[in-house]
Amino acid sequence: MAPKLYGCKASPCARAVEMCAQAIGLQLEVEYFILSDGDYLRSDLPKINPKRTVPTLDDDGFYLWDSHAIMIYLMERYGKTSSLYPEDVQKRALVNQRLFFDCGDLFARHIRVVHLLLIEGATELTEKDIKFVAENYDIVEHFLQGGKFIAGNEVTIADISIWCTITNSSAYSPVDLEKYPNIKAWFGRMEALPYAHINIEGRKEFEKLFAKFLNK
Repeated sequence: MAPKLYGCKASPCARAVEMCAQAIGLQLEVEYFILSDGDYLRSDLPKINPKRTVPTLDDDGFYLWDSHAIMIYLMERYGKTSSLYPEDVQKRALVNQRLFFDCGDLFARHIRVVHLLLIEGATELTEKDIKFVAENYDIVEHFLQGGKFIAGNEVTIADISIWCTITNSSAYSPVDLEKYPNIKAWFGRMEALPYAHINIEGRKEFEKLFAKFLNK
């Protein structure tokens, strides 16, 4: 029985888990929601995740949420190669650090903007809101100074996670590609991955959702 993923195409976190699964050849059963419509409340999701967030994984009765934790779990349980999540202690520590940066800072700032629109009812974003997100692009550019990817010269789950987040945040706080040449080159590498379409298509869904709340 394939693990089941509760997700939303507009969610960068859910897309990151899907991409991770495809990268290691793991088939998932995915149930998509449109969170703004509240349809997830009529599913099994609230029963297995008190936070009612996506992505949430159900692996034969083992429930896990938070995309970063899920990706690590999938790599350790189902991953057949170590390149996406290296076994070397120091290389893995760098991947973890980048994942925690995404979880605690980059994505945290992005979800604050989404919360302003989705929960607080804002219909526009201030320059301060946009700058608050863009400040972290400096950090991502720094990560890429020493290699082709976020934690070295091979793509890892840290790349997948951070790329998905920036893909969403770029909808309202675009990356200045002249200012950030490392990010520009990295974007090209990420878009060439065989599972990149998941993120590219998901951005379109987020842009629709974003426009809907800006124009309500």
